[in-house]
Amino acid sequence: MEILKTSKLLILLTVIMLSASLTTRAQEGYKYVPESKELYNKIVHMDSVLFNAYNNCDMDTQAKIFADNLEFYHDKGGLSTSKKDVLDAIKANICGKVTRVLVPGSIEVYPIANFGAVEIGLHRFINHQENDHESKPDKFICIWKQAGDTWQVTRVISLH
Repeated sequence: MEILKTSKLLILLTVIMLSASLTTRAQEGYKYVPESKELYNKIVHMDSVLFNAYNNCDMDTQAKIFADNLEFYHDKGGLSTSKKDVLDAIKANICGKVTRVLVPGSIEVYPIANFGAVEIGLHRFINHQENDHESKPDKFICIWKQAGDTWQVTRVISLH
């Protein structure tokens, strides 16, 4: 009976290791190419505008970029469906305390027909309250809605 349990465990470990190996190889061979360079450039620009405001406590700019129906999903803090609460939390917990740094070249942008775009990327945070400790890179996803020339974030998924 013990041999059977050990054999099953070895098979399971082998499958996990093989799966991890295939995933790594697939990631190594993957090269993102934007479907629309114009859309990509626009979203990269909007990301820089948003996070320049975030890093410099420009609450007015952030309020303009975040949509009124914002949904902010944070792996540690949960879901917030209040734009005001998100802005209040940024002001209380981020301003002068944390800086967001984009991982260069990590942004991917995908169009959403008749709506806007999805932005996926990696970022780090420098916590100035903890001796300027820089976090490991983590994923983020922003859903951008376009209305004429205006772009707003309607959904955020922030992972740490």
